[in-house]
Amino acid sequence: MLICRSVIVTLLVLYSTWCYAHPPGLSSLDVLIKDAQVEVKVTFALQDIEAFLPMDSDLDAEVSDAERESAKPAIVKLMAEQLKLVIDGQEVKPVEFGGVNFDHQNNAQVIFSYAAAPQKKLQIQSNFLSLLPDGHQQYLTIRAAEGRVLQEKMLGKQSVQADLEMGVSETIEGSSVSLFATFSDFFKLGVEHIVTGYDHLLFLFALLAVTHSFWPAIKIITFFTVAHSITLACAGLNLVELPSSFVEPFIAATIVYVAVENIIRGDHPKGRHWLTFGFGLVHGFGFAGVLRELDISSGEAGILMPLLSFNLGIETGQIVVASIVLPMIWWLNSRVETAEKFLKGCSFVVSLMGIYWLLERTVLQ
Repeated sequence: MLICRSVIVTLLVLYSTWCYAHPPGLSSLDVLIKDAQVEVKVTFALQDIEAFLPMDSDLDAEVSDAERESAKPAIVKLMAEQLKLVIDGQEVKPVEFGGVNFDHQNNAQVIFSYAAAPQKKLQIQSNFLSLLPDGHQQYLTIRAAEGRVLQEKMLGKQSVQADLEMGVSETIEGSSVSLFATFSDFFKLGVEHIVTGYDHLLFLFALLAVTHSFWPAIKIITFFTVAHSITLACAGLNLVELPSSFVEPFIAATIVYVAVENIIRGDHPKGRHWLTFGFGLVHGFGFAGVLRELDISSGEAGILMPLLSFNLGIETGQIVVASIVLPMIWWLNSRVETAEKFLKGCSFVVSLMGIYWLLERTVLQ
């Protein structure tokens, strides 16, 4: 009984920190080395810069299209000041601004051109990261004129700089190191995303809360894994795309549905694995949102490694979390005096969280 109450209290205490299931914290830096110039494209979420570059001029708690347009010069100035390029030992300044573009994911994209091309060494420093909270990551890709990837690196607050020795990345050893670094970076990103993706975790928790043993839990986890892997791959390869304005509210709705089903139907709902598969397809589009935030395009051959390692990271994090909570769930479900209270109490709290996210992603936007 004490453990059952502790679980419910813990969920309630954490509710305030779980209100935002996907906090901003990802951006990308795409560098293209041409014959006589270097082009740099910076992509980031607008909410990442709102703290030090306010755009809501009329203070109505909503940034209109006109306000975003008027903020473009300030955005360009900010990015130009925070981006440092050193080509062959000489710091260079941008000679041309490609403007600022906004997409339907509420991201901004700024393009700069530099009138020089490295012959020996390129050094790039993204001081933008020093302005952002700890944990923000920026995916850097440096490409040759024909699109060949020369270097990929995940930048962070403690690692804001990358150096490229021209020609080194073309060796077999250099390619192997770069491949391993890419795999490692996206694997860790996948683990971090699922561990901090509270909506996905609560959905999985609500699904598993009805299980009493190993095999039913394995079936649910497997169906969820297969489903979200399918849509993550399709979205990552740009085969299918759903707008986040649909995906994010629907993910919240799946949490509410499963939690309410637990309350109404008890601990033996039929067809739970097929429900998991159907809803898991939509969750896969939510996972793919991370790759979109990092501006990873399927037009480059390098998409498969990030996609694979990111998904493996998600699965690893998911298995670790499940291995921690499942023994507790099974123990509580095995006791007559706690089983019903545990299932209904936790499901009620989870449904409240799901309802909040649903409202926050629809009417409260």
